[in-house]
Amino acid sequence: YPTWKRTLTRRAREAQMKRFCKAQAIQRRLEEIEVTFRELEQKGIKLEKLLRDEDGTPADQKTQWMNQLLYLVQKKNSLMSEESDLMIAVQELKLEEQQWQLDQKLRCYMNREESLKTPEDRAAEQEILVQLLEVVNKRNVLIHIQEEKRLSEL
Repeated sequence: YPTWKRTLTRRAREAQMKRFCKAQAIQRRLEEIEVTFRELEQKGIKLEKLLRDEDGTPADQKTQWMNQLLYLVQKKNSLMSEESDLMIAVQELKLEEQQWQLDQKLRCYMNREESLKTPEDRAAEQEILVQLLEVVNKRNVLIHIQEEKRLSEL
C-alpha cells in the first residue's frame, strides 16, 4: 500500500473525526441553549406576573422589572440567533460528510482504467458527479445565508 494512500486515508479519518467532534459540540451547545430558553421563560413569566399583579408598587420598581424583562427578551433573541447559526453549522457538517462520501465513491471509479469501465460504471460516475455538484451548490447556499445573516446583524 503506497505511502500517499495511507496518508490520504489517515487524513480522511482525521477530518471525519473532526466533523464528529464538532457535531457533538454543537449538539451540547444546542441542549444548553434549550435549558437556558426554559430558564429565561420562567423568569419572564415571574416578571410579567409581578408587573400585572403589583398595582401598589413604586414606579421605579416597575421600571426595574420592565428593564429586567427587556433584558430577558434581548438575551432570548441573541440565543435564538446563536441557535440559528448552529443549525446552519449542522447542515454544513452533514453536507461536508455527504461530499466526502461522494468524493470517495468517485475516486473509486476514477482510479479504474478507462478500458475496463463498463457503461454502467461511466453512468454511475456521471451520477456521482451530478450529486457532488448538488452538494457543493447546497453548501454554497448555506455560505450565502450565513453571509447575509452576518451583514444584517451588522
